[in-house]
Amino acid sequence: MRAAVLRRYRQDLSLEDVPDPACPPDGVVLKVLACGVCRSDWHGWSGEHPRVRPGQIPGHEYCGEVVAAGPDSGWRAGERLVAPFILACGTCPACRAGASNTCADQRLPGFTEPGAFAQYVAVPRAWNLARLPAGLTPTLAAGLGCRVTTAWHALTDRAALAPGEWLAVHGTGGIGLACLILGRAIGARVVVTDIVPSRLEHALRLGAEAAVDARTGDAAAAIRDATGGGAHVSVDAMGIAATVGPSIACLRPLGRHLQVGMPVGHTARMEIDMNAVYMKNLALYGTRGMPAWRFPSLLGLIESGRVDVTPIVAREVALSAAGAELAAFDRPMPPGVAVISDFDR
Repeated sequence: MRAAVLRRYRQDLSLEDVPDPACPPDGVVLKVLACGVCRSDWHGWSGEHPRVRPGQIPGHEYCGEVVAAGPDSGWRAGERLVAPFILACGTCPACRAGASNTCADQRLPGFTEPGAFAQYVAVPRAWNLARLPAGLTPTLAAGLGCRVTTAWHALTDRAALAPGEWLAVHGTGGIGLACLILGRAIGARVVVTDIVPSRLEHALRLGAEAAVDARTGDAAAAIRDATGGGAHVSVDAMGIAATVGPSIACLRPLGRHLQVGMPVGHTARMEIDMNAVYMKNLALYGTRGMPAWRFPSLLGLIESGRVDVTPIVAREVALSAAGAELAAFDRPMPPGVAVISDFDR
């Protein structure tokens, strides 16, 4: 099969012919129909993700058709499936409590084993997979990837965002757009901040009530002014000090900060204003992924038309362009995300 392989950090991916994957007894082999390109992939490509080594096939936001099914998988050839990026064990205390996204024994295609920047991907622990609704295209399903699932879990489970509350979103990439769209669907009022004017304009067209250019001054103060005292919930969608600090600073008393952007590598440790946390009685929530059991309800919400996530996907690309898409994360990017939908070139 053809696959895009990481051979050297910060270099173009190598398009290679590699052996087809073997089918796990408890899993499936998918013919990959689409795979999103995510900033988390960029962390691996740049050498900052501690689990990604040269030789890895990236890709963790995938949708595919079953071409082989293990005897313990519960699926059949021909079914179209979508996967959360965390494949949980299903038996540990966290999994039994319904928090499979915190499973202590995770399998992570694209990070710890071959991912879906390839024509085929082996997926163990197939109980984590969900059937692709008939009304949802593979490209859109892959575009949901980890960004929409993570955003949904962050807003609804971790921070319990309520209708009428102010939601601040710091960074309007894939995660930020997902938070904006889902926050609006919940009934929240949304203010966004970014350093790319076209992304701010895009967010306003999608229903943000205010957009703050973080290059022009104190973004946190501007958000406090726009919201009449501060956001109730604030999302750092980037995982860098330039957005973490303002996310905490823009909150009103009793506000909730959501750490959705991944702090890794040189941003794994950073200073935050703990006095603000103390004085304003703030809550800080870490959030990563979404329990697999919540996947069907989210897909149903999208399929019903109650949430339109199509603006998240900006372009479809070929497998050979995956490396260029990863390199593009080094600079300010236009609105929307890329999805690989052509695996033959």
